[in-house]
Amino acid sequence: MIPAVTSLWKSLEQVTDPEIPVISVVELGIVRSLDIDAESNCVVTITPTYSGCPAMEVIAEEITTALQKLGVKKVKIMHQLSPAWTTDWMHASGKAKLRDYGIAPPVQQVIDISSLSRISEPHIDCTHCGSKNTRLVSQFGSTSCKALYRCNDCLEPFDYFKAH
Repeated sequence: MIPAVTSLWKSLEQVTDPEIPVISVVELGIVRSLDIDAESNCVVTITPTYSGCPAMEVIAEEITTALQKLGVKKVKIMHQLSPAWTTDWMHASGKAKLRDYGIAPPVQQVIDISSLSRISEPHIDCTHCGSKNTRLVSQFGSTSCKALYRCNDCLEPFDYFKAH
C-alpha cells in the first residue's frame, strides 16, 4: 500500500539540493509532479536547473531513497526538460533559506526580464549586513547560476542566485 500523496510530498521536502544543502528540491522547484500510475508506481517528474546539471543523478537517487523509506516499492523518476526550469519556480521559503545561508535570492522574475527591451542591473541587498550599497563583481560566482557581488559598506563578497 502506497502512503498518502501528502506524506510523499512531505518526504520530498526533506531531500536537499546537493550543491545548496539548505534548500529542498521541492523548494527549488525541481520536483514538478508526483503521481501514482495504474501499476502503483510512484512517478516523480523532475526538471534540472539546467540541462547539464551534474546533480540530477544524485537528486534522483535521494528522491528514490526518501520514498522507499516510506514503504514505496516502485519509484519512477521522469526527467522533463521542457518547459525549462526557471527561478520563478522557487518557493518563497526556499528564497528565504538561500538568504539566511548567505546567497542572495533572485530579485527579478524571468517573465519580467524577458519583457524588458533592456535589462537593468538588479538591486541586490548584502546578505551579511543588509546594505543596499552593493555592486556586481562578476557575472559568474561559485557556480554559473550565481553572480558575485560585493558590499560597498561591509566590503564582504557574496553570491547572488541569478534569475533565469
